[in-house]
Amino acid sequence: MRFSSSICTMALVIVLTVSCSTAKRHSRDFTPEFAFTEGIEGPAVNAEGDLYAVNYQRQGTIGRVRPDGRAEIFLSLPEGSIGNGIRFDTSGNMFIADYMAHRLYRVSNGQHTPEVWAEDSRMNQPNDLAIGPKGAIYLSDPKWADSTGQLWMVGPDRKIRLLESGMGTTNGIEVSPGGEKLYVNESVQRTVWQYDIGQDGLPANKRILIRFEDHGLDGMRCDRKGNLYIARYGKGTVAMVSPRGKVLGEFRLKGKKPSNITFGGADGKRCFVTMADRGCIESFSAPEPGSYYAQIHQLK
Repeated sequence: MRFSSSICTMALVIVLTVSCSTAKRHSRDFTPEFAFTEGIEGPAVNAEGDLYAVNYQRQGTIGRVRPDGRAEIFLSLPEGSIGNGIRFDTSGNMFIADYMAHRLYRVSNGQHTPEVWAEDSRMNQPNDLAIGPKGAIYLSDPKWADSTGQLWMVGPDRKIRLLESGMGTTNGIEVSPGGEKLYVNESVQRTVWQYDIGQDGLPANKRILIRFEDHGLDGMRCDRKGNLYIARYGKGTVAMVSPRGKVLGEFRLKGKKPSNITFGGADGKRCFVTMADRGCIESFSAPEPGSYYAQIHQLK
């Protein structure tokens, strides 16, 4: 269906999904199709601007993509381990959620060898992670077989603590720019929960931020204004949601199965999205830099 140009100009201020045929596609390929496996996940950009994601060329690897698009295997995890979420702390250490061996790995800044940072046999499939301002690491832990999930915290002392069980399929997870809020989504239930983070790092005052009527939810990241970017698995978009739970719009992607998202680029406004159905990374420009990027580069 065609829409007039006047209708197109009534779209939201940010670059959003629109149906008019004259609209430009808002993402482009950053890596070739199927350079990664369908298990591509966990994009994260370090302070030097290099992008990392799991399962480059084969399962069990961590791939590194330079700013110019050149890709290589950065490391291989121990046999029996397959990574999912990746995050960097402010010291440049890499943390990897291992959904097969129920572990959290750390790769020290400048190193290529993963060390087991925490593990617990009670975990289902550690999926994604987020890091709080005092170094606490929060882990989503879904059990896809029965659409349930758990939430864990690993303190700076490396002790692991079960925060909540009996949730839906916990997946995307993020901490707000100021470190006051924790966001956790449930893929099958299409719900995003919001918690207050206490001085001890423990989340409290759980309440619904937003519920969606269709399609799955996957990885999430915040920009420096606190807007939450949510991968809409099956819909082929990234939803931009305000801190008050209002959908500000959606960025259209080429593929239909975005699994996660991160920020990077020269100004921190470039979004990188891992695409499970295309085995590649797509990118688009956002209105604001990512929260982590703004923090490590001290953007005002």
